[in-house]
Amino acid sequence: MIVLVTGGARSGKSSFAEKYVAKYGKRIAYIATAQIFDEEMKFRVDLHQSRRPSEWQTYEAPFDAHKAILEAGEKHDMILFDCMTIYTSNLLFSLSDIDDSKRNYELIREKFSQLIEAAKSIKGTVVFVTNEVGCGIVPDNHLSREYRDLAGLANQLVAEVADKVYLVVSGIPVDIKKFSEVLDSAENN
Repeated sequence: MIVLVTGGARSGKSSFAEKYVAKYGKRIAYIATAQIFDEEMKFRVDLHQSRRPSEWQTYEAPFDAHKAILEAGEKHDMILFDCMTIYTSNLLFSLSDIDDSKRNYELIREKFSQLIEAAKSIKGTVVFVTNEVGCGIVPDNHLSREYRDLAGLANQLVAEVADKVYLVVSGIPVDIKKFSEVLDSAENN
């Protein structure tokens, strides 16, 4: 099963995802995509680590995270992938230049297709955490616009195949895929 948890910065999405995997999983893996380059990111990583039980196994996967999903899927019934937007950022900044939008889109499609296929191929559940970054104004520079667009593309790719999609707002999760299905059903009647 694939679950997507999305929301804005500091919306409570990671906390919700952690509670979700703790409730439904027995053997839990945590796939961490962040790389620590400064004190602010170290603080964020420390915060996430402090909330995780010690028995959860962590896989560091800033790149080629599909391999971590496959490896974790051999021993765990629940995998928490936190987060897709950091992973997207890692991929974007691994490029020698970001000016080729067509190539950038192809890279994200390829890497997220690999993640999706890996998640589909294991017996357990993968819970992906992501950010909604496109809800504000249009950024004034190419890098920011490219990142926003690629993060949005990644979110759509995973949401399309996800069994459940939760939007977390102010710490409150809403099952938006279920709500969407209710609306679709109402339109067909």
